[in-house]
Amino acid sequence: MSGSPDDDRLEELREKKMQQLREQAGGEGGGQANEAAQEAAREQAEAKQEAMLKQYLTDGARQRLNAVEMSKPDFAESAKKQILALAQSGRIQDRIDEEQMRDLLKELQPDSKSFDIRRR
Repeated sequence: MSGSPDDDRLEELREKKMQQLREQAGGEGGGQANEAAQEAAREQAEAKQEAMLKQYLTDGARQRLNAVEMSKPDFAESAKKQILALAQSGRIQDRIDEEQMRDLLKELQPDSKSFDIRRR
């Protein structure tokens, strides 16, 4: 990673959690070990996703995405996946700022359903 203090701290926390999961897996049955491994893999994937988002989003854009996540977690998750896909395909040249994030969220937002009520 970039070697910033936050990244170093994140890596340190990841290692501690992995060690705890290994210790728990050693003391418990085989089913528990598999479950712990899956949990560790999921946490590692989430940490990787957050690190990539931190790399490609400005603070304002991350705040906007977090605000969306509080109200619409499913929509925010699909937006995160879309941003990561754009980043991995090389279509993001610079960091996404708050204005660009707003536009991206508008594009990803599903069409609102309208109801036409007519009285007879």
